[in-house]
Amino acid sequence: MPMLSSTYAAVLGAGLLALFAGVYLAFVLPRVSTVAGWVATGLLTAALLAATVITALMAPAAAVWITLLPACAAVLLAGHAGWSLGRAEERRARTQAPARLLQAAASPTLPRTPVSTPMPAAAPLVPDHTTLGRYRIERQIGRGAMGAVYLGRDPQIGRQVAIKTMALASEFEGAELVEARQRFFREAETAGRLQHPDIVTIYDAGEDHDLAYIAMEYLRGHDLQRYTQSVQLLPVPVVVHIGERVAGALAHAHSQGVVHRDVKPANVMVDLANGVVKVTDFGIARITDSSRTRTGMVLGTPSFMSPEQMSGRRVDGRADLYSLGVMLFQLLTGQLPHRADSMAKLMYSIANEPAPDVRTLRPDLPEALAQLVARALSKQPEARHPDARHLETALRELSSLWPDSPLTAVSDVAAAAALAAPPDPDAFAATVRISRTDPGHNPRL
Repeated sequence: MPMLSSTYAAVLGAGLLALFAGVYLAFVLPRVSTVAGWVATGLLTAALLAATVITALMAPAAAVWITLLPACAAVLLAGHAGWSLGRAEERRARTQAPARLLQAAASPTLPRTPVSTPMPAAAPLVPDHTTLGRYRIERQIGRGAMGAVYLGRDPQIGRQVAIKTMALASEFEGAELVEARQRFFREAETAGRLQHPDIVTIYDAGEDHDLAYIAMEYLRGHDLQRYTQSVQLLPVPVVVHIGERVAGALAHAHSQGVVHRDVKPANVMVDLANGVVKVTDFGIARITDSSRTRTGMVLGTPSFMSPEQMSGRRVDGRADLYSLGVMLFQLLTGQLPHRADSMAKLMYSIANEPAPDVRTLRPDLPEALAQLVARALSKQPEARHPDARHLETALRELSSLWPDSPLTAVSDVAAAAALAAPPDPDAFAATVRISRTDPGHNPRL
């Protein structure tokens, strides 16, 4: 019987310790960051070894536990080491462009990516180049700092969609990844409830291939970024008309409790020939909120951020009005109201220095328009328009200064643009440009 009891104790002890180690390695360790994981494993190992020493001193006859406890500690260390190597390999895979992906790019399903244009680490390709969720991938049409944009098709109804991906797993880990994923789907759901003719329609959101994605309306045309250069400015009536449309879209979003947080030319799509104006990316800049990307860049475009947003204060819809004011200033003059040669100087300028009068750069602009832009660029939210609906109304009243219809002017600009530049079928590419190379940023940063 003593031998049977000893054997039973050994089997039971080994089973309990194996169960403990398995649960820890399989369910606890993957949910914490690398540093927290090593700290937890170190503490558990130290506790097991301390228990071994105490058992050896106080109960030398308990040879089973004196053997099993250090064995469990060894299993934890070995399992943690293997898990760490696997996570390191996964990170290396995300930060490199594997040869197999470049070879797969030559498949008929997607156009070949030129070797001279390597894929950035932050914009991974869909692994099998064929599907993402239920959508069939046709080709990649753009990339951002945290993901890529694909042209896809819903096989159930044959509708073309733009699929925007975000590689959250390459930016976050452990508890931060869980929070970022939850926020992603919460913001996608909120944005999907916005039903307005001047807001891009969200169809679906999901996760596949370690990529969170949003399927949305595929827009033909291009963003406003090309019209922020002094050599290719839009006519003033067109700028006012676009501003009115964007303000109306923001008013609708604000009425639903949604703040955009990243209003800028790159997030406004236009089809000039058909008079289409669409605001994109509602809620995207809030997915990490106060978190930062691994490059240290706060999500959102600094030059377009309001003083309260830049300083980390509470943000409401009036922050979007400031960003719209910056966008109008740039579309009217080809310059940003605040520029600097460092991020610190730019932040100080936005928070403390008044924006220049838009007429110092465009003396021909009406005084009423200059006053409207100046009010939108006020440092204090209380000094701006009360809400986006008031700003929309003010812009609509300004339109009466020009006898021609803004839509006619838009069509004229579209015709001129078609002659001046070749068509850009992939212009939807840039609806997310959250990186230091984004032309929407201060170009000197």
